[in-house]
Amino acid sequence: MPQFAYQGRNARGELVKGVLEGASSGAVADQLFSTGITPVHINEASGGAPAAGGAAPKRREIRFGEPKVELADLMLFSRQMHTLLKSGVPIIRALAGLQESSQNPTLAKVVGEVRDGLESGRELSLCMRAHQKVFSSFMVNMVRVGEMTGRLDEVFLRLYDFFAFEKKMSDDIRAALRYPMFVMIALAAAMFIVNIFVVPAFAKMFASFKTELPLMTRILIGTSDAFVAYWWLMLIAIIAAAAGFRLYTASPKGRYSWDWLKLKLPVVGSLIHKATLARFSRSFALAGKSGVPIVQGLALVAEVVDNAYLESRILQMRDGIERGESILRTAVATGVFDPVVLQMVAVGEETGEIDDLMGEIADMYEREVTIEVEGLTAKIEPILLVFMGILVLVLALGVFLPMWDMASAARGGGGAR
Repeated sequence: MPQFAYQGRNARGELVKGVLEGASSGAVADQLFSTGITPVHINEASGGAPAAGGAAPKRREIRFGEPKVELADLMLFSRQMHTLLKSGVPIIRALAGLQESSQNPTLAKVVGEVRDGLESGRELSLCMRAHQKVFSSFMVNMVRVGEMTGRLDEVFLRLYDFFAFEKKMSDDIRAALRYPMFVMIALAAAMFIVNIFVVPAFAKMFASFKTELPLMTRILIGTSDAFVAYWWLMLIAIIAAAAGFRLYTASPKGRYSWDWLKLKLPVVGSLIHKATLARFSRSFALAGKSGVPIVQGLALVAEVVDNAYLESRILQMRDGIERGESILRTAVATGVFDPVVLQMVAVGEETGEIDDLMGEIADMYEREVTIEVEGLTAKIEPILLVFMGILVLVLALGVFLPMWDMASAARGGGGAR
């Protein structure tokens, strides 16, 4: 029997490696799942004979210039896979049809490579795992569970619901932020034009007065002179700051700090928090309904929330459950859930319907996110108006104060004559 070298993560999320014997890579994956290990890579050990399942295909990266696979593409893919599989269409034929009908060339190419892998004897989940830029680990593991339980069509339907939920939330948040972003861009452009073109023209006129200018006017002219003389240096500083921020948030410590700070931001922090918890609740309910054990489900869901701070709290829940603590107690210890949610978790744990209750929690958070998104513009508008008012006031005082002083001096001089 051939040997396979594997890499996977145990229930604590730790990387484990080893070699197992099995008829195929799929059989080895089943062994690993049964011991609580989620396989990441399964490759045939050197010197072994080819197995029926084949070795893990080489991971493929999306090349520069290729269109990105969006949530809408994954929604359509999941829905069509559910319909075809439920109708009894073989997986290879289903993938061939999806490859021909896909409007996204990247997804069509990936589906074709997955189909080729299936034709060579590999499992669907193993073929999908080679394309993690398109299919997330969460999606791959859900498909693996569907293969093991024989409910692959149901898993794809639940994945469709999950992607639809994700897309709706992201679209709502993007729509709510569109107006404030346009206003901020317009303000930045206005400040650039005023400082580069408008204020210098007034400064030349004020210089001919041969009088001391008011403080506000001097500040305005000094700011404009700095923009004119050092705009290139400011641009370099902005680019350097953006690059430094990206490098910092790419590190584990930086990402953790930034993700924690995002939850504490005024106005949008609560929205980000609730949207992330809605994603956690929905994915946890999906994992549970698909037959994934709670401990392993929490390890999978931690990868979905896209927030390092909340991910650490979810893994904290998993560790507590491993020690024999209740779901409610571990949820309370995280300090990230509302009291109402904790009560629903308690009821779900007592009745054994935690999956259904987590789905209801996701619905509740989604409604709250929708309400907050609808009120987001109303919260941001006053802040933008105050900011715009301050800019207009500074500009008006800086420009008109010298004119008022000259007018007053002219009227005073005329009276003296």
